[in-house]
Amino acid sequence: MVRVAQFGIVLGALGLLILVIGLFPGLLGFAPTPGVGLLQLVMILFGFSLLVLGALLYVKFTFYTNQPSNLVQQVGSRLGLTGLVFATLCGLADILGFGSSRGIAAGDIVVGQLQIAGIIGSFFLSSLGVLIYAMSGDPED
Repeated sequence: MVRVAQFGIVLGALGLLILVIGLFPGLLGFAPTPGVGLLQLVMILFGFSLLVLGALLYVKFTFYTNQPSNLVQQVGSRLGLTGLVFATLCGLADILGFGSSRGIAAGDIVVGQLQIAGIIGSFFLSSLGVLIYAMSGDPED
């Protein structure tokens, strides 16, 4: 089970790397564009998803290896994954057709203030879910 925890660390580190590259594409030499592009937005969402999934794997297989999850831990893991779904829906709202900006026909991806607030709020929700999962078990059990 140690290997699964190590895989969680690698997955989280890869997610953090992709997240930082998505937030700051100039680190790799890409020309910064005004606003946020579709690839940049997808990289941010994918990186944070890998980060949360890696954290959940690490916590489960480091602290609670041979224990079934209790109810609070199940709520925490579902809260973390629900936050990822909400972040994806908020980030891709205009592309999926239910956002407030309709700039897709012109080729412009517009990420508004409400979308950014939804993404950040969903990231906090996911992080809270991972913390609830980590803090609610009894590791000596």
